[in-house]
Amino acid sequence: MKILSIYDFSNLTQAIHTWLSGKMSVVSTQVVEMILVGTVFLLFFAVLGLVLVYAERKVCAIIQVRLGPMRVGKWGTAQTLADFIKLVFKEPLITRDADKFLFNLAPFIIIIASFMAVAVMPFAKGLQAMDFDIGLFYISAVSSIGVTSILVAGWASNSKYSLIGAIRSGAQILSYELSAGLSLLTIVILTGSLQLSEIVESQADGWWIWKGHVSSIIAFVIFIIAGTAETNRGPFDMAEAESELTAGFHTEYSGIKFAFFFLAEYVNMFIIAAIGATVFFGGWMPLHVGNFEAFNNIMDYIPSVVWFFMKVSAIIFLMMWFRWTFPRLRIDQLLTLEWKYLLPLSLMNILLMAFLSLMGWHF
Repeated sequence: MKILSIYDFSNLTQAIHTWLSGKMSVVSTQVVEMILVGTVFLLFFAVLGLVLVYAERKVCAIIQVRLGPMRVGKWGTAQTLADFIKLVFKEPLITRDADKFLFNLAPFIIIIASFMAVAVMPFAKGLQAMDFDIGLFYISAVSSIGVTSILVAGWASNSKYSLIGAIRSGAQILSYELSAGLSLLTIVILTGSLQLSEIVESQADGWWIWKGHVSSIIAFVIFIIAGTAETNRGPFDMAEAESELTAGFHTEYSGIKFAFFFLAEYVNMFIIAAIGATVFFGGWMPLHVGNFEAFNNIMDYIPSVVWFFMKVSAIIFLMMWFRWTFPRLRIDQLLTLEWKYLLPLSLMNILLMAFLSLMGWHF
């Protein structure tokens, strides 16, 4: 673990803070730092959306034995950028009887909620905008704000398709939040902390997906299913069922407002994958195998931020694999899966993990 100090961003962030403090007042320093962090996150969101949309198109194409986008840019790499430019220059239409204020507000709510959730993610050692002692609870709370945006968008659109999609989405997200939260609590029992940096540090000698035995594996499976459902992605995309509801809650949106909803889906997918990587797979911690010092030292040379994004990418690929493999569920099947199977299993799994932790039967 000594080599990890090479990639510790704490010195860099502290140096920036010290330099700014020497140039301006305390309040001005805080304002400038917030502007810098906000700008970085804006650029990160823009790049993340472009990369994930392109990645999903290629993953979908590979699964369906075709090429995917190939014409705009080399291997179609500029296709998502072309789509973004098209959406920016499209006229933002609004239906005649819509509630204009709420209609325009809804896309911003979901983007703001995503920003608030990403703010506490530990991307690498010392690279974290905020580090609350209730970080995991904070993410669960602010990510729930997104459903408000969906309900507001469906209601304000004054469209039956949008309203039905919003109602479906609200029922779906509120239901699956229970299983997602309980699966995370299963690991909190082992860590004894809700602070994300401490959860990562507790996995220095091994990731919880392995140290927690079968209970942590069950928790991860439940989390990834519930997380996929929370992001309204297939096979749980009942809120946007194109064959029934056109586009669901954002049917009436166009231009940049539609782009906000589209971007939020992929950002939320990243957030789910980042939480899974942090809680179950050690976040930015490298892969260590027992007392194999040579192997462990080689793993330590890989930057912590690379480890984080490798793990997140693997989980995102798993979620994409789900979407393009399984058929869409009916709304009754979707809710039955949560209330009859996942929720009882989550409760029993928490009891199992509490017993394993009490007896000290985890690694």
